[in-house]
Amino acid sequence: MSGTGLDEYHPGLEGVIANETAIANIEGTDGAGGLEYRGYRIEDLAGRVSYEETAFLLLHGDLPNPGQLAEFDRRLKAARAIPDALLTLFKQIPPHVHPMDVLRTSVSVLAHFDPDVDAAPTDHAANVRKAERLTAQMATAVAYRERVRKGLPLVAPRDDLDHAANFLSMVSGKAPSETMREAFDLSLVLYTEHELNASTFSARVTASTLSDLHSAIVAAVGTLKGPLHGGANEEAWKVLEQVGSPDNAEQWIKDALARKERIMGFGHRVYKHGDPRAAILKRSCAALAKEVGDDRWERIAEPIEREVTAQKHLPPNVDWPSARLYHYMGLDIDLYTPIFAMARVAGWAAHVIEQLDHNRLMRPRARYIGPPLREVQPIGKR
Repeated sequence: MSGTGLDEYHPGLEGVIANETAIANIEGTDGAGGLEYRGYRIEDLAGRVSYEETAFLLLHGDLPNPGQLAEFDRRLKAARAIPDALLTLFKQIPPHVHPMDVLRTSVSVLAHFDPDVDAAPTDHAANVRKAERLTAQMATAVAYRERVRKGLPLVAPRDDLDHAANFLSMVSGKAPSETMREAFDLSLVLYTEHELNASTFSARVTASTLSDLHSAIVAAVGTLKGPLHGGANEEAWKVLEQVGSPDNAEQWIKDALARKERIMGFGHRVYKHGDPRAAILKRSCAALAKEVGDDRWERIAEPIEREVTAQKHLPPNVDWPSARLYHYMGLDIDLYTPIFAMARVAGWAAHVIEQLDHNRLMRPRARYIGPPLREVQPIGKR
């Protein structure tokens, strides 16, 4: 075979460098592994910066000063409203439709009403404005649709609440406790960005055709829906529900591993020695379990985590603790992935903008493994 490079086959594109990016580093600057947003270690950001500061960092290149943060916060709050046409659509979509499907449609509809809808796809400033608006609007869309499908009155956004507290308030109808607000905000920070994962790659491929930012985010939402990506947090919760009781946990996981079942919420294509986000979020799970007065799920999760890590050498990823975290907040399981999406939109948008600023159409090759060249036979001889 020729040495054209087509001999090199990487299933799932594992290990292939397809882009250069200044947004995130998942190897760590010292090569020891880890996660950094624009040069800041996730361990240093977690608990010290808000989701708003994190979104600003990704979209604008650095952490904001107080004045920049106040102005950014003002812009986000001003953009929280969504068009009446989208609200009408929410009421027409059957209640059983998964929130991720509704969110995918929502992003597409929001594109039609964006003030920069006619801007050129390579207009950097317009793309940043679109990204800021979409960061605010996606959270409102997820919350409003949840209230509509449950037949509950809508709860309007509150300007006195930050992004995390406002979302929880719009979903539940009451402002969260400070412990809950901090934990939810932390989860959004940890979910905001993660380099060239499947949904981000999908967004960049779409943008590389010089499509628009909203189209790229629609592609990302559709990709995130899959249970091997964003849907993994929903599947992680189903594992805990299957076990049901701390008394069953140890035997259940031993039996499941003996049957070679895949346990969702463990292992990562990149992190071979543990997802740093999981360790950070696990502490918040313990704090929330204490606040709600029910540590049963922590006691179920612990032996499962211990056995999978010891026997399969697969430490938990961020989906494992986030499933419990959102349960403690009273959020329905099918909201877990939309929450992932409304956090990740800032990261997706940053990648789309970076792609469009330095664009090259993505067009990989495939290795052909079909039949050799054949002649077309007349239909009577086939």
